[in-house]
Amino acid sequence: MASQCTVFNPALIVVDLQEDFCPPNGALAVAGGREIAPIINSLLTLPFTTRIATKDYHPRAHISFASNHPPPDNKPFESIITIANPYNPSETQTSRLWPDHCVQGTPGAELIQELDAKNIQHIVEKGKDERVEMYSAFTDPFENPSVSTSELAKILKEAQTTHVFVTGLATDYCVKHTAIDAAKEGFKTYVVKDAVRGVDPSPEGCGAAEKDMEAAGIVMVRLDGEELGMVKARA
Repeated sequence: MASQCTVFNPALIVVDLQEDFCPPNGALAVAGGREIAPIINSLLTLPFTTRIATKDYHPRAHISFASNHPPPDNKPFESIITIANPYNPSETQTSRLWPDHCVQGTPGAELIQELDAKNIQHIVEKGKDERVEMYSAFTDPFENPSVSTSELAKILKEAQTTHVFVTGLATDYCVKHTAIDAAKEGFKTYVVKDAVRGVDPSPEGCGAAEKDMEAAGIVMVRLDGEELGMVKARA
């Protein structure tokens, strides 16, 4: 628990609360995605050390877009491809193909208007390298070497962050990978269950993602839990 630590500098990360991920018109809309905005807005008023929003921000030629692959293996949501590290082809990752979404400079890439952006201190863009998938707001999944790394870890460390609270979209993809990488960076990491939604809400989707996060040491918390109570107590 946060209360057991002598230093408590919590940060809030709002993952990918963008138009293309929200109903009714998002290209890759997550059911209930827009409805978490008031919850996240309430969290943004709490005395976090720093408050960060992340954005998928893809070039049109991004490798995750089904439209950039030849048929028949180019079905959004269905087709799985193998991506090789451009600097080390022996290192590969499998990835699902998606509809075009969050393309740089388009309305779909913008944070939703319902999000109270005035309380966000930093916006971190991810997925800008067309050659690799990047669910995590920290870095792509390749390690030998990494291909695309954001400034998120630097921002958190410069703020002397000790604890990270993750919200946003989607539980089973970008929230999961961002939270796991936050834990890898050494931050005590929480996911606020009331303030996330997933692509696949089934036990095989979000249920499995929660198990993966818990296995990485991440704690799933509620709005009325002790952990967020510690944030409120900083006021």
